[in-house]
Amino acid sequence: MQAKDGSVMRYLKLFLLPIMLLLAACGASFGPEGPPLGTRDEVAALERGILALGPDIDPAEAARAAEIAYAYTRVLADEYEISDPPLVHNTKVNMGIRPRGLCWHWAEDIETRLNGEDFETLTLHRAIANSDNPFRIDHSTAIVSAKGETFDEGIVLDPWRFGGFLFWSPVKEDADYIWIERSLVLERKRELLLRRYGEAVL
Repeated sequence: MQAKDGSVMRYLKLFLLPIMLLLAACGASFGPEGPPLGTRDEVAALERGILALGPDIDPAEAARAAEIAYAYTRVLADEYEISDPPLVHNTKVNMGIRPRGLCWHWAEDIETRLNGEDFETLTLHRAIANSDNPFRIDHSTAIVSAKGETFDEGIVLDPWRFGGFLFWSPVKEDADYIWIERSLVLERKRELLLRRYGEAVL
């Protein structure tokens, strides 16, 4: 019986050791100061990307949106207590160890902050990816576009993807995700719930 128990323990150690090492490596992503602020060059590149969205975009609004996107990402990283890669942080949020920091928290807070600027030549959107992929978790993002344009003509603002580092890209050039307008995804989910459970669940 002892031999069997010893074998089980050896297998458990072999199974758990790589996971423990991975989590330890993941937990050492940042120092105590958290993710860094965007550099001037990074902010300027986003500003140029926003300006390129349309000829009627106010340069001052493009500059302000780019500056806020990077600066507020750092503010949120501090508030969310980011010290790990996104999936590890998600686990901590779901366990109640961290206050916020799921992808939809980032998207919601970035969108709210930028909408607070009352831009006249820019519009904020929300989009979701992987909502119909059973092998990947849903992912939410905020998107900025020229006023009057649809979300797919905008730029993804995604601080979650790299755990507090702002990722941005034109929606159509984002190689990692296929984005769908959030309202369409939510309506599709609502219809699915209606088919399964009826009006009682809504």
